[in-house]
Amino acid sequence: MDPKPVTSDKGSPQTTSSPDVSGEERYNNVPPSDITFEEYLHFAAIQRRLEDDSHKVDAPEKKSWMARFSKDVNVNVRDTKELSVIEDSERINAFRAMRTASWASVFYLITTDILGPFNAPFAISQVGWVPGVVLYCFMGLAALYCGLILWRLFIRLDSQKYPLRTYADIAERLLGKSARHVCTVLQTLQLIVNVGTICLSNGQALSQMSKNRLCFSVCIVVWALAGMIVGQIRTLKSYGWLANSAVWINLLIIFISMGVAAHSPPNFEAASRAFGTPQGPVQTHAFEPLALNDKVNGIMNMVFAYGGAMIFPEMMAEMRRPMDFWKGMVLAQALIFSAYLLYGAFIYGFQGQFTIGLAYQGLSIFAWQTVCNALSLVTGLIAAGLYGNIGIKIIYINIVEGWFNGPRLLSRTGRLVWTPMVVVYWALAFVIGSAIPQVQTISALIAAIAIMQFSYSFPLLLRVAYDVKTDAMVADKTYVPGQGNSGRIDTWRHWSRWRRGMFSGRWYFKLFNFLTGLAALAMAFLGMWGAGKTIQTTFAHAGAATSFGCSPPV
Repeated sequence: MDPKPVTSDKGSPQTTSSPDVSGEERYNNVPPSDITFEEYLHFAAIQRRLEDDSHKVDAPEKKSWMARFSKDVNVNVRDTKELSVIEDSERINAFRAMRTASWASVFYLITTDILGPFNAPFAISQVGWVPGVVLYCFMGLAALYCGLILWRLFIRLDSQKYPLRTYADIAERLLGKSARHVCTVLQTLQLIVNVGTICLSNGQALSQMSKNRLCFSVCIVVWALAGMIVGQIRTLKSYGWLANSAVWINLLIIFISMGVAAHSPPNFEAASRAFGTPQGPVQTHAFEPLALNDKVNGIMNMVFAYGGAMIFPEMMAEMRRPMDFWKGMVLAQALIFSAYLLYGAFIYGFQGQFTIGLAYQGLSIFAWQTVCNALSLVTGLIAAGLYGNIGIKIIYINIVEGWFNGPRLLSRTGRLVWTPMVVVYWALAFVIGSAIPQVQTISALIAAIAIMQFSYSFPLLLRVAYDVKTDAMVADKTYVPGQGNSGRIDTWRHWSRWRRGMFSGRWYFKLFNFLTGLAALAMAFLGMWGAGKTIQTTFAHAGAATSFGCSPPV
């Protein structure tokens, strides 16, 4: 076959030919270091062509901005038969079996992952009307932008031959194995702490609903056992119906609490216990006159509110057509933004300084508060199940498949490994939620270390790395699959390649992303400081009580 003319991501002319691939070739889940960046781009381009059922070889390119943003591929590959030699391999069949989710499923999964508007009123009450509304708008746009970056990177680097399955895969292909290890550790830590924290909060709610008649440890164990059952679902497509129900239940809680708050006074007793706020008329402020660390914690609540991008690559890895991810994400972010802003402003307007951390627990009518508590238990379990699903998959991919070359996840043998892993994971989450003193305040520190990076800092800096690499390729010779990096005219040890990567192409776009990424890192350090002050205060007043035993710690 004669070479076909292709173009790189930046439009530079290149060519391709049929890859020299053996039918028995087995690609690794953790790609070897000798695979070149150009090869990832090449096979990702072929993959996008194969997924685009409506694409015609001789069809003219669309010129609209959305078409260019959504339909472009890394390279212009005209012959989709190039993958036919590996179509029947075991791993390709596993690849297809896993990728079944639609963009509609992703909409519900993202909404379940991110939507948590019940602390939005409290966040606004900590800073006031003006900073609250402005920051929710700004962070919503920032989260949307970073989510689109992750989507763009995924479709540029993912293929049947070299599939992306986790966030860490993207980091490794752009920055090396060290970046992969950092992402894997932070992601695993954050997800299991999320699951443990939800078990603890659900246990507290159940204990309150039973008026402390149930042993507190039993209240937590109930949710750990429920998670072990829900966790047996392996694919996100199968989890979609649960995510769907969680979205509607969350909206029901929003409408109930808004209606009750509008027709009843605030829960003065709860506000007095939580913050020592004396009973009086409701007051709101354009700018709240609170201590700096309180304002920082309020701001970080807004920052973390959109912090679900940590599992976006894992969602795309199970989509039948990852190119459509942006549809589900944009719709989900629009719903999430509307819920945060409208619900936060509404409740703050009616409850003012008496707004507490979970808005529905600030309702003064106990019956309606109990209804919202009960509904929130269900949505909490579903969210924890989603986090657990992704967390266990990360462990399975990296350890079972990566280290021990174990069975594929969706195989029969994979089920035999998955089932006990789910039990162990949720048991460990129970121990974390129960044994670590004040785990809910400590989780805020971990969120500043992890969620901020995965949702804001890492996408921006990974995009910079991608642009530097692709801009440096402009002067290289034609890329020929199977011949490694022989077409490069220089290496990263030469300043000439760095110069092209950093200063050619859209240098201003790279500079913007780099500076914004550094700003996100600075915000993360500010969040760590605020969380540290909160931990210090909490331990000083509440001590280091754990949640083991029958007496509730709070």
